[in-house]
Order: sequence, then C-alpha cells, then structure tokens
Amino acid sequence: MLASIANTFSNCFKIPELKSRILFTLLVLAICRLAAVVRIPGLDGAVLAEFFSKHQQSGSSVLGMYSLFTGGALEHCAIGALGIMPYISATIIIQLLTAVVPRLSKLVREEGGRTKIIQYGRYLTVALCIGQGLFMALQWEKPEGIFGQGIGQLVLYKDSQIWLYRIQTVLMLTTGTMLLMWLGEQITERGIGNGVSLVITIGILARLPQAVVSLKDMFFPGVSGIEAKFNLGHAAALLLLLAGVIAGVIAITQAQRKVPVQYAQRAVGRKLYSGGTSFMPLRVNYSGVMPIIFAQAILMFPQKFFLFAGNSLAGMGSPAFKLIGDFFTRSARLLAEGALLYILIYSLMILFFSYFWVATQFNELQIADDLKKNGGYIPGVRPGQATSDYLHNAMHRITLAGAIFLTIIAIIPIILARELQIPYPVATFFGGTSMLILVGVMLDTMRQMESHLLMRHYDGFLKKGKIRGRF
Repeated sequence: MLASIANTFSNCFKIPELKSRILFTLLVLAICRLAAVVRIPGLDGAVLAEFFSKHQQSGSSVLGMYSLFTGGALEHCAIGALGIMPYISATIIIQLLTAVVPRLSKLVREEGGRTKIIQYGRYLTVALCIGQGLFMALQWEKPEGIFGQGIGQLVLYKDSQIWLYRIQTVLMLTTGTMLLMWLGEQITERGIGNGVSLVITIGILARLPQAVVSLKDMFFPGVSGIEAKFNLGHAAALLLLLAGVIAGVIAITQAQRKVPVQYAQRAVGRKLYSGGTSFMPLRVNYSGVMPIIFAQAILMFPQKFFLFAGNSLAGMGSPAFKLIGDFFTRSARLLAEGALLYILIYSLMILFFSYFWVATQFNELQIADDLKKNGGYIPGVRPGQATSDYLHNAMHRITLAGAIFLTIIAIIPIILARELQIPYPVATFFGGTSMLILVGVMLDTMRQMESHLLMRHYDGFLKKGKIRGRF
C-alpha cells in the first residue's frame, strides 16, 4: 500500500505540468507561512507568544478558532494575524445574501455575474479587514480584556504616537489578509488544489509539531520523578479513535445520494439530441464545516457576557447586585466549554445550522425548473413542483445524518480535552474543524492530482484510479 502511494507520488513529478503546479503551490504556501512569523512593528510578539504557550486557548473560543486558522500568526502579532478569515466571512455573507436578495440571485445566473459577485466579496473583505484590524489593534493596547490576566504590555509606542500605531497596524493587517487572499487565488489558478483551503490547511498543519511534543509528554514526561498519566493501552485506544475518526470523516465527506435523472429525446433547431440516464448527487454533508464554525462563534458571546456582567455587578457592593452577579457567574460556569449544558446547546446549534445552511444554499425550485427546461425528470416523479418536493424531502432526510455526524465530530475534542485531560493541541487532531478541513482539502487535492495522472494513463491513488464515496 505504502509502496503504491510512493510510486503514485513519484509519477506526479514525471508529468511536467503537474510537477510545476505542485512546486508552485509549495512555494506559495511557504510565502504564506512567512506572513505568520513576520511581526508588526511596534508590538512585542514574544510576550504574547509566551503567554499562549503557557495558557493554551480553547478551541471553542473565537480566539482559539482564529489562532487555529492563522497558524499561530495571532500569537506572534504577525501581519497575517487576521488570516484568511475576513475573506471567508465575506464569502459566506455574499452567499447568504445571494439566497435572499433577488437582484444578487439573478446576477449569479447572468453571464459574467459570478465575476461581479467575487468582486463584491473582495470589497467586503477590505471593509471587514479594516473593522477587525482596528478592533485587534485596540485590544492589543489592553490585552487583559481579550486574552486574560497575566500578560504584559504589547504596544511599544508612546501615548503620543498611539494613533500612528493604530493606523499602521490596521493597514498592515489588511494588507496581510489581502496578500493571503491573492496568494490563495494564484494557487487555485496556477497550482494544485483550492488555494484558500490550502492556506487554512497549512496553518493547521503548522501546529502539528506542537501536538507531537504534547503527545510525547503524555507518555514520556521530560521532568524526572513525574510518572506518565497515560500508558500503552491509552496509546492503542487513541490510535483506534484516530483511525475511526479519519475513516468516518472521509466517508461522510464523500457520501452522496445519487438521484437518477432521465433525459428525453429533444430537437433544438435542426439538431436532434438523444436522451440518456444520469444522476444528481446530493451530498450528505452539504454544509461542510460551516455549522461548527457558526456554533463556536455564537456560543462564545453569552458565556463572556454573563462572566463580565457577574464580575461587574458583584463589585458594586450592594447585596442585591451581588446576588444578581452571583447568578450571572453561575450561568457563565454552566456555559463554560465542557459543561453538560454547553455540550447540549452546542449540539443543538450544529443541528440547526446544518439545516439553515441547506435551506439557504440548496435551491430545489431552481433545480427542478432547470431539469424541466432541459427535458430531464426523475423517474416516477412529475416535473415541476413534485420534483421540487421530492428533492426537498430527500435533502431533509440525508441532512439529518450529516448533522448528527458533525455533532459527534465536534464534541470529540471537547471530551478528550476536558474529561480525559488530553492536551488540547493533541485533541484538536481527533475531530472538530481541524480534522474536517484537513480531510476535505486533502481529498480535493488528491482528486485534482488524479485527474492529471489519469489523463497521462498513470495509476491514481486507488487501484481503480478514482476517489469516490461509497455511502
């Protein structure tokens, strides 16, 4: 098996075009990593990096999610501290607006409309970068408010130069994000794989050395006299869990329901087009990783609000305020990551956003209308409204399976980190957004590499030379 994979990779470098695309992709990704280590002038990134090393951020916090996607750029106060997230956020906003704004929905179907939609997304990215960059610059001035207690001064500018620092930081953060966006587009056009996804993936993989060190310390502590908390039985269980999670993610990522479609014979002008049978693939995990990201981002705010309100009211001295403050503080503990109420609400939100994403992005009415115009129909189902209802019900059923799977994958790292006391850098590679993104991006990249190999009559990564779902 390993010999076959190694032989396939060697074949990739026998094709000049594919070789140049792979080397170009690796070079651009190396440049992206530079954006995560080149620090913004006027900021002491070493202080923040030391603080992060001592206080590992939670994966369900906004900071933890940003730190994950930026590959450590946030921790080093680097020019890529915002990462590619503003561009992703802008793309999501544009997609949601396209589903609810008729003018944008019509623009997508017009010739050249998608180019304009992409352009709107870039403009929105700049606006988000300016807003988020200013917020980040202000938070770096008083880091205790966002990062927590025990961190030193980050800004090296004097008070009289504070606006110079703010303007410079916003410009550099905006430039860093736009640079990453442009590099990702270059990978998509001239390299191999989806560029933006690969930029995120390389940031996640940058944490792999830290996870390896934490994994070693679990079984072989570096300090003499301290016994290891885990043994070989735990190691075997973790390996089995990792294999099961990877297999499950691959299966659900590629899983699809194939709806048969029959095309009738039709004449267009003087040309006669013969009918045929095809299928329409309905993805089980249609929403991808988006429900987990939405749930993580939203759940962070109530816990922070209750904690802030509880501390503020308890410090006013009044018995009534102290009683209300204690109530808010207890509520914040119930919503802390790992608590039973947190996991329950987190799971329900993932289920909700899975259906929400399908409802806004999967347009069964348009699909049924397009089938009717092209002379296609689903056997046993009338064209038009009946086809739309059939697709709606089919998508509703398979989305439930994908949503339940996402929920299980999302809570695995929380249980490992909180209940089993496994270091968080290790737990992140056993599920959650990290595993979903890594597997999805790798499968997509392998598909593109296989298409080049099969065109030149080389064997692919699988015996049949084809990556496909078996669900």
